[in-house]
Amino acid sequence: MSDAQRRFACLLALQEECGGAIPFHRWMAAALAHPEYGYYTTGIRDIGRRGDFTTWPVLDDGLGKAIAAWVRECRQAGASRSVIEIGAGNGLLARAVNKAFPFWSRLDYHIVDISGPLRKEQMKNLRGYRVTWHESITDALRATKGRVTIFSNELVDAFPCRVLRKAEDGWEELHLRVTPQQFHTIWQPGAVAQSTALAMDFPVGQIVEVHESYREWCREWLPLWREGRMLTIDYGSTCADVYHRRPGGTLRAYAHQQKFTNMEIFRGFGKRDITADVNFSDLQAWGEDMGLTTDTLQPLAEFVGDHLSPDAPAAEFLRQPGGAGEAFMALLQTRKI
Repeated sequence: MSDAQRRFACLLALQEECGGAIPFHRWMAAALAHPEYGYYTTGIRDIGRRGDFTTWPVLDDGLGKAIAAWVRECRQAGASRSVIEIGAGNGLLARAVNKAFPFWSRLDYHIVDISGPLRKEQMKNLRGYRVTWHESITDALRATKGRVTIFSNELVDAFPCRVLRKAEDGWEELHLRVTPQQFHTIWQPGAVAQSTALAMDFPVGQIVEVHESYREWCREWLPLWREGRMLTIDYGSTCADVYHRRPGGTLRAYAHQQKFTNMEIFRGFGKRDITADVNFSDLQAWGEDMGLTTDTLQPLAEFVGDHLSPDAPAAEFLRQPGGAGEAFMALLQTRKI
């Protein structure tokens, strides 16, 4: 059996398990994290010019310097030396953060990452620094006794999302049906989700994405986080801004530096990164429901500007029109029991 046939058989088994049609978030979860065929677990090649996509820390260490300054502020306010980075990419951001601290003030640095290929890159790029790797954030929180500063960059968008469409009498959810020839999209009614998007006055036909799996993941580990601050960086905005003039939503895929939309998203199961913009209105509401305090939600350019000098190269880079400073947001939250 060829690799393509094995992947197709995997999808058929999932389709049968789901009763004949796969909810999109189930398909996305398998496409990204299946132990044998998932993009992040086995398929990702690299991040950067040689990889499938590029993130800002690969091109510039300014974000790492800004995060290091923020971590230093947290420590001055009484936070511990422990830091958890969730989803560390190829480790260049972690290296920039650690490099900003002298050896006598080194961080107790923990990385949570499920990607075997990326872990190898992280270990290579972080050689010489004191870093501990974990399979799960619960393991990292136990290791730090729950008093820790947490941050992530482009994490939430990688969580499987539900795809919903406004109908005349409510919302319907995207499902996929797999055949040997192609994918078929099916919209099934009765979708219910806890999202600020469903309360918006959208016209019929508007498509939205809900990162519900991220909310459920947070519910699992938040009881173990006793105290600290959390920084979440990702592309997206508030609900109204994310879907302004985007009736078809924001779902897309990337491979070999190419962007794929519409039905092209579903081809190449396990060989493409799949993503959607983050609705930060949801992240704020969900966090507050789970006992977090929202400190600040700001464009990434403002966060970096607050923590680097105005003439720093990174600050100049972020001021470029249409750059990462406009497309990315920084959400700061606090946990205290």
